[in-house]
Amino acid sequence: MNDDIGKKRIGFFARYLSAWVALCIVAGVLVGRFAPAVPSFLGRLEYARISIPIAALIWLMIFPMMLKVDLKSLVDAGKRPKGLIVTLTVNWLIKPFTMYAIAWFFLKVVFKALIPDSLSTEYLAGAVLLGAAPCTAMVFVWSYLSDGDPAYTVVQVAVNDIVILFAFTPIVAFLLGATDARVPMNTLLTSVFLFVALPLTAAYIVRSYLVQKRGKDWFEGVFCKRFDGITEIGLLLTLVLIFSFQGDTILANPLSIALIAVPLVLQTFLIFFIGYGWAKAWKVPYEVAAPAGMIGASNFFELAVAVAVSVYGVSSGAALATVVGVLVEVPVMLTLVRIARETRRYFPVPMSSLNASNIKRFVK
Repeated sequence: MNDDIGKKRIGFFARYLSAWVALCIVAGVLVGRFAPAVPSFLGRLEYARISIPIAALIWLMIFPMMLKVDLKSLVDAGKRPKGLIVTLTVNWLIKPFTMYAIAWFFLKVVFKALIPDSLSTEYLAGAVLLGAAPCTAMVFVWSYLSDGDPAYTVVQVAVNDIVILFAFTPIVAFLLGATDARVPMNTLLTSVFLFVALPLTAAYIVRSYLVQKRGKDWFEGVFCKRFDGITEIGLLLTLVLIFSFQGDTILANPLSIALIAVPLVLQTFLIFFIGYGWAKAWKVPYEVAAPAGMIGASNFFELAVAVAVSVYGVSSGAALATVVGVLVEVPVMLTLVRIARETRRYFPVPMSSLNASNIKRFVK
C-alpha cells in the first residue's frame, strides 16, 4: 500500500505507532506500580463489570467510524451475505475449538513441566472463554484503522452479539464441562448498548442534521476530518488505563503471563488468516474481508473476564488468562491491521472506486 495514503489516514501515529504502544504499556505498568491509588479509584468506576473510563475511551474511538454509517448502507450490507457467512462460521464453528486445541497443546503438553496441572486447567478455561466471545467494541477500532466498511462492520458485530446469546454457554459447557458458565446478561446488554446502539444513534443524529444543513460533501470532507487522530489518541489512553489496572498482576506473574500469551497470540494470528484468507479466496471485497478477520481475531474480553470471575473466582487462573487476553490483544491486533493494509492491493478494486489516485495505490 502507498505509504503516503497510510500517513494521511492515521497521521503522525502511523510512523511511530509501535513506539507509542510500547511507551503506553510501560507508562501504564508504572502508574499501577507507583501510583496505585489512580487505577484503584478508576477501577471502582464500573457498571456490569465494564469499566466506565475505558468504555468512554472506546466510545470516543469508535464514534468517528460511526459518523460514516447511514441507514441505507446498513440495509445494503445485508444484501452481501458472504462477509457474514465468513465471520459467523469462523467465530462459532472454528475459533472456540481451535482455541481449545492450541491452548491445551501448549498449557498441558509443551509447558507441562512449568505449570501445575490444576493451574493449567484453569488457564485453559480462561482461554476457552476468550475463544467463545468474539469482539463487540474494539473491532470498530480495528476496522477503522484497516479501512474497513463501517456499515458492514456494524452488521457483523450486531449479528455476532445475537449469536452470543444462544451459542456462548453451550460451547463453553461442551469444551469445559462448565455448566455454570452462563452469559451475564447485564454485561452483554450494557456492552451492546454502549458500544453499538448508543454511538450509532448519536452519530446518525449528528450526520443527518449536518448533511441536511451543510451538505454531504462538507460533512465528509470537512467535519469528519476534524476527528482525525481521535481514534489513535483514545487507543493509546486506553492502553495506559488497561495496563495500570493490571500493573501488579504483570509484575507478580511474568512467567505465567508469558506462557499463557503464547497460545493466545498464535490463536489470534491463525483465526485472522483463516477468516481473511477465506474472504480473499471467496472474492469478498477488502473493506468487508478486513473486519471479518478482525472480529474473530479480537475478543469480547469484558464478557470473558466477567464469566471467569463469577465461575472460577477473581484470583483464579481462569481470570488471569482472560486478563492476559486483554494485555496481548492491542499489540497483536495492531500488527494484524498493518498486515491487512499492506495486503490490500491483492483484493479486487471495486469499479465504483476506480480513479487515478487509487489505481496507483492498488496496482503498486
